[in-house]
Amino acid sequence: MDHHCPWVNNCVGENNQKYFVLFTMYIALISLHALIMVGFHFLHCFEEDWTKCSSFSPPTTVILLILLCFEELLFLIFTSVMFGTQVHSICTDETGIEQLKKEERRWAKKTKWMNMKAVFGHPFSLGWVSPFATPDQGKADPYQYVV
Repeated sequence: MDHHCPWVNNCVGENNQKYFVLFTMYIALISLHALIMVGFHFLHCFEEDWTKCSSFSPPTTVILLILLCFEELLFLIFTSVMFGTQVHSICTDETGIEQLKKEERRWAKKTKWMNMKAVFGHPFSLGWVSPFATPDQGKADPYQYVV
C-alpha cells in the first residue's frame, strides 16, 4: 500500500497504481485545458462587447473567471504534484510510506524502466495511457519473480 486516496475512496497500491497515476495525469491535463479555455474566453470577452460574452455584468463575469482560474490552477498544481510523486515512487521502487519511514531496502534494485514496466505492463504500448487496458504482467521478465 502506498497511501489512502479519498478521491478514489481506496488505497493506492501495487494492483491499482497504474490507474491512480493515469487518474492524476488526466485530471492535470483537463485542468490545464480548462485554464487555457478560460484564458481564451477572457481574451475574447476583452476584445468583444462584454454583454455578448455573459449574461452577468462585466465585473461579475471578470470575478467569476478569476475564481475559475484560481480553482483550475489549484487542481493543476495538486494533481501535477501527485502525478510527479507517484512516478517518482515507481522509478525508485519505494512507496510513500517506505520513504517516510526511511526503511532499508530489502529487495533487489531494478532499473527505472523495469519498474515502469512492472506497473504499466510490458511491452511498451498505447495501453500504458489507457485506463481500460489491464497491465500485462506476463512472464517476459524474470526480475518480477523472486524466489
